[in-house]
Amino acid sequence: MTVHIATNGHLSLWCMQRTLVLIKPDGLQRRLAGEIITRLERKGLSLVGIKMLQMDDQAIADHYKHLSTRPFFPEIAAFMKSAPIIATCWAGVEAIATVRILCGATNGRTAIPGTIRGDLAMSVQANVVHASETPEAAEEEIRRFFAPTELFEYPDKGLTLIYSPSEGSGRT
Repeated sequence: MTVHIATNGHLSLWCMQRTLVLIKPDGLQRRLAGEIITRLERKGLSLVGIKMLQMDDQAIADHYKHLSTRPFFPEIAAFMKSAPIIATCWAGVEAIATVRILCGATNGRTAIPGTIRGDLAMSVQANVVHASETPEAAEEEIRRFFAPTELFEYPDKGLTLIYSPSEGSGRT
């Protein structure tokens, strides 16, 4: 993934990879949303969409369809309906892989200290965040949680401090 320079000569958020991060009910109830968002921003990712919502049965069935036949699915569904979530969309060079590294292993007990889950979670289910795994999943998940009008492009002058000119030109 390379960052392209927009026609105005600036790096563009629209040219960067996008990914979804959900702050799960435990993250919200434990008042960790600010810390999670701060970690992603400090890394250099750009927040391009954010909203709080209550997941319903259909949203849970769609989002967790790959787990729907597993015996623990009802527990996941109940957990995800136990409180609102915060859906966020982030943009950056290799945003999906970067976010997955920042989040750490799914199991909070085995996640490396310094990662979001390694520092803030002790569970597989109550692991404070969900992050898209692949470009295809990110695209589908972003569409599931955000309308196109809820995702924003804005002048981000900090991009030139985060990415080198060669990353912006595609020479990397």
